[in-house]
Amino acid sequence: MGVEMTWWTPSHGIMVSLLLGFAIAHSGLAALRPRGEALIGARAYRVLFALVSLPLAVLLISYFILHRYDGARLWNLQGVPGMIPLVWGLSALSFIFLYPATFNLLEIAAVQQPRVHLYETGIIRITRHPQMVGQVIWCVAHTLWLGTSFALLTSLGLIAHHLFAVWHGDRRWRARYGKAFEAVRSRTAVMPFQAILAGQQPLKWQEFIRPAYGGVLVFVLGLWWLHPAMIRLAERWAW
Repeated sequence: MGVEMTWWTPSHGIMVSLLLGFAIAHSGLAALRPRGEALIGARAYRVLFALVSLPLAVLLISYFILHRYDGARLWNLQGVPGMIPLVWGLSALSFIFLYPATFNLLEIAAVQQPRVHLYETGIIRITRHPQMVGQVIWCVAHTLWLGTSFALLTSLGLIAHHLFAVWHGDRRWRARYGKAFEAVRSRTAVMPFQAILAGQQPLKWQEFIRPAYGGVLVFVLGLWWLHPAMIRLAERWAW
């Protein structure tokens, strides 16, 4: 006899489909960036990237909020003392690693010419792929808080996408920069603090004193303030 998966609700399958669609669109457009920029220009391609990625991201977030308690309740730590500051602390830390876009906001908005940057300062000294690390931290925090099979499935899907993005990002950097990327790759690491512990990178705290990190703090505080409204807005969709 097979094991009956009573915890598997339709929302689990829908979330897998949404995650797969986002991953294909986001990573696919990143892979096509050189051809797309040559065809329509860097600014126009950045706008196209945003017009595809942002609605999919909003859809994912909204669906996650709406169905976060679906499926089996694997654990319940919400009454444990200190859990709330732990989750918010991890969430704030995750945005520090998810920061790179905040350093080039005018490029993100296509006001300035968008570029692919190759550098090894600041958070890159800690990890060459800070967005992956930030996503893992965010997933750990929210899965700890929610404790449901739906949250766990979503987190595993997001982490899988970002692990693929590690390989995909290195591949694109190598194709664009060649030996220059290999030199950076030899002095940095994917695992946090590995390059520093190996003596390949110094940790220069003064590099973290930048206005962008103030923006990260404002964003986290704004997210904390808007969080209840985000939940209420998502729950109005009822889909």
